[in-house]
Amino acid sequence: MKEIIIGANEAQKRLDSFLKSYLKEASGGFIYKMLRKKNITLNGKKAEGTEKLRSGDSIKIFFADETLDKFRGTGKDSALAGALEDRKVFEAIGSLQIVYEDDNILLVNKPAGVLTQRAEKKDISLNEWLIGYLLSTGEISEKSLETYRPSVCNRLDRNTSGLVICAKSLAGARKMTQLIKTRAVDKYYRTVVSGRLSECVSLKGFLYKDEAKNKVYIKDKDPKDERYSYIETEYRPVSYITDKDLTLLEVKLVTGKPHQIRAHLSSIGHPIIGDAKYGGKKVSGLKYQLLHSYRLVFPGVLEPPFDTLAGKEFTADLPDIFEKIVK
Repeated sequence: MKEIIIGANEAQKRLDSFLKSYLKEASGGFIYKMLRKKNITLNGKKAEGTEKLRSGDSIKIFFADETLDKFRGTGKDSALAGALEDRKVFEAIGSLQIVYEDDNILLVNKPAGVLTQRAEKKDISLNEWLIGYLLSTGEISEKSLETYRPSVCNRLDRNTSGLVICAKSLAGARKMTQLIKTRAVDKYYRTVVSGRLSECVSLKGFLYKDEAKNKVYIKDKDPKDERYSYIETEYRPVSYITDKDLTLLEVKLVTGKPHQIRAHLSSIGHPIIGDAKYGGKKVSGLKYQLLHSYRLVFPGVLEPPFDTLAGKEFTADLPDIFEKIVK
């Protein structure tokens, strides 16, 4: 028998939705049959599946261990093994700058070279680092990972550094996803491009990503092709480096498409230095595009418990390579 005590991250879900997620290899019909036969109970009673879960509720699943593992799609002690892997990733990546943290979210300064999320099973990423970090602080446990895994909310390219929003709770994940989707969070980047830019400009265009080449293409005018998505990028010159003919820019990502900033700046003849994929100038000591997610600004009005973020602005320290190149 397996007992699950519902916590804050599972509260307000329907029982059947929770069970379909927890027993991911079981069909809906099988789950409803188990509810009818009282092989699955809620607070010791027969349940229909439509009940809204509350924190502290008890779900009991009367399956043999082998049967439970089968329908969960996991092996014995898989949660423990997964947590051990997350702890190893946390130790491998090491200490990172945490810019802000509360009960629901965490803002972390991701270094270049670290994936935000795994591309392949063997990869290590910020997602596993996050779980390893929360395990190390005791905010989550191996047991809690059976029903909810904290995760990152926005992605950066492997070699783009800077601020990443991470959700510690389901409420945090839902709220941050909503804010990002509705473009309510303003995201600003710092970068260095070839040539001189002296005016604030809003670039508009249409972007298509070739998945096979992992490269995007931009057109100024609507190509009337459903593969292309509208994009908008704003930039503001911060300083001009005369002896190197480089411009330090602050870029606002209005829409959020893959490689958008890199390709958009390249399309106007000012590629990011180090960005070989989009024509960037080679610079000694720089092996990747010099692009940093520098600043996040939250909207002025937010409901509790996120009202503490209302109107707040957060910045992530620039990598040392910025200082060397700008000087």
